[in-house]
Amino acid sequence: MTIVDEQGRPEPPVAAGEAATLLGFLDFHRATLAWKCSDVDEDGMKVTVGASAMTLGGMQKHLAYVEDWWLSVRLHGNEPQPPWDTVDWKADRDWDWNSAAADTPAELHQMWQKSIARSRELTALAMAEGGLDRMAARPWQDGTAPNLRWILVHMIEEYARHNGHADLLRESIDGRTGE
Repeated sequence: MTIVDEQGRPEPPVAAGEAATLLGFLDFHRATLAWKCSDVDEDGMKVTVGASAMTLGGMQKHLAYVEDWWLSVRLHGNEPQPPWDTVDWKADRDWDWNSAAADTPAELHQMWQKSIARSRELTALAMAEGGLDRMAARPWQDGTAPNLRWILVHMIEEYARHNGHADLLRESIDGRTGE
């Protein structure tokens, strides 16, 4: 039975196997970002803090890209999904962050949720094909490849880091705070 906290986030299991624990923490962090972006209007999704150009909108689009990159492109060797497949990354390394200003909050949320749904399907497939030890289909330039375990831990780290940024951004938008 999944316990959900007052913000609607599924609590990670306290005494489960390695895979369930990793996936539980990843889902918790995904839900944390959803909470931080909930009920934020278009202007709010473009708010920055201090000298940073980071926005909640850019963060959602970036994490949609990260989901596709690690769990589809790297892990399974698939080609990037739209819109990532047509981006000139050499012209703008931060296209995911920068282009979000042209998207509505609903478009950003839908893109991100679609990426998460695809990632969950691809993770389940990888678990069936070798579990946490399943190696990524696309190695790094030096020929080494991470396994699914490493990718999931990296995804947790990515979300946890950006959720800290989201805390600051959300507080600057409307004063809402919380873990």
